[in-house]
Amino acid sequence: MITIDGSEGEGGGQVVRNALALSLVTGQPFRITNIRGGREKPGLMRQHLTAVEAALTIGGAMCEGAAVGASELAFTPGRVTPGTYRFAVGTAGSTSLVLQTVLMPLLLADAPSHLVLEGGTHNMMAPPFEFIERAFLPIVNRMGPEVSARLTRHGFFPRGGGRIEVDITPSKLMPIDCIDRGALTSVLATALFAGLPFEIAEREIKTVRKLLLDWPADAFAVRQLPEEQGPGNALLLEAAFENVTEIVTGFGKLGVSAESLSKTAAQRMAGFLASDAFAGPYLADQMLLPFALAGGGSFTTVKPSQHARTAAEVIQQFTGQRWTFEEQAGGSHLVRLG
Repeated sequence: MITIDGSEGEGGGQVVRNALALSLVTGQPFRITNIRGGREKPGLMRQHLTAVEAALTIGGAMCEGAAVGASELAFTPGRVTPGTYRFAVGTAGSTSLVLQTVLMPLLLADAPSHLVLEGGTHNMMAPPFEFIERAFLPIVNRMGPEVSARLTRHGFFPRGGGRIEVDITPSKLMPIDCIDRGALTSVLATALFAGLPFEIAEREIKTVRKLLLDWPADAFAVRQLPEEQGPGNALLLEAAFENVTEIVTGFGKLGVSAESLSKTAAQRMAGFLASDAFAGPYLADQMLLPFALAGGGSFTTVKPSQHARTAAEVIQQFTGQRWTFEEQAGGSHLVRLG
């Protein structure tokens, strides 16, 4: 049985999600200790428990220690069964993170699947729905499978209540190389809000327009959602290239001004635009697992995050693969099997 110290490296819930996915794909059981040991509130949170429960359901698996607050669990996989599934986090916990747990095993199954995921769709510490749909899934689809996702209701912290649906047509994953992002084709800045004053979103867009001076006037928009889907606010900055899309998000929260949120997001986007990297830091985190399961491929990214390096370490424990991060002359990093 593979033993993982969940406090090492990034020390968050990503270790649990990647371990679950890899266990279901490889058939290897694992035990993880010190779950989320690098976090202020360690142990399994509700969204992590939902991910474990989802893995148990699709994989006919067995698990010891699965409970909110648990610091250790043991997981023994069974056979992955494709089908129609509904998983509800029950809080504003991220639907995207639950999807990350079950997507790879279902991509490699022998029949299509349909998922309904309920919970948070736009909350801090997780990629928003638009990132999954427009940045991550197009990369996966280039590797062979067909995955489509639809957002039917937004879910913000702390209420949640969001809903996404995902259709998966499985296929063997083929290695690809993602080095050149191509020419910039479009940019978009959207301030989403629900159940909050309009002026919050207006201030966000006003601040971003001052910082991203070369973006055209029609690239900026405010979108008001039904009040019952709030309260909530998210600023989405999107840059579409010929071969990839990058999305930077700022999430509204108490104590952070609209101007501060927008400035941070705009600076992150400007930094990515100034680089020649294919993938931003969050997309790089997501790409490692499908590339590992494809048995190869390569991509360039900005400075690798601790998330990415931790993901590579967990992958190595299950597959023996050693992924390397090599700094290039322009400052980007080439990620590939060593």
